[in-house]
Amino acid sequence: MSLLDQLAGQAMSALGNKGADGEAPSGLMASVMDLVNQHGGLPGLLQKFQESGLGDQVASWIGTGANAPVSGEQIKDALGADTITQIAEKAGVAPDAASGGLAALLPQLIDKLTPNGQVPEGNDLVSQGLNMLKGKIFG
Repeated sequence: MSLLDQLAGQAMSALGNKGADGEAPSGLMASVMDLVNQHGGLPGLLQKFQESGLGDQVASWIGTGANAPVSGEQIKDALGADTITQIAEKAGVAPDAASGGLAALLPQLIDKLTPNGQVPEGNDLVSQGLNMLKGKIFG
């Protein structure tokens, strides 16, 4: 099983919600892509988390060691309740489920998108990685 397959499975488990057709809602992954784009790419999103007091966690996600955990509440504080509500609506889940899903998904996703402990220069690599992961999750 590839790393992307494992991450896709973990993302679906973290969400803990499947649609009527048995599939995990695709809105969470689309929302992550939107977040990256809204903040000027992965560096901008990471800066947003760092400015919200999550610098140590972000450093661990980028680094080559273990990823420090983050709570759904910390994600909500960093992104704002309005953003979490929008993400929840898009994913078809409750806001607490959305922030919890993001708290489980983002550390792993950022870890995979920052190989060798470095943030990619351009947005293309991140977009390609996110699109690949989205394809693995939602086929």
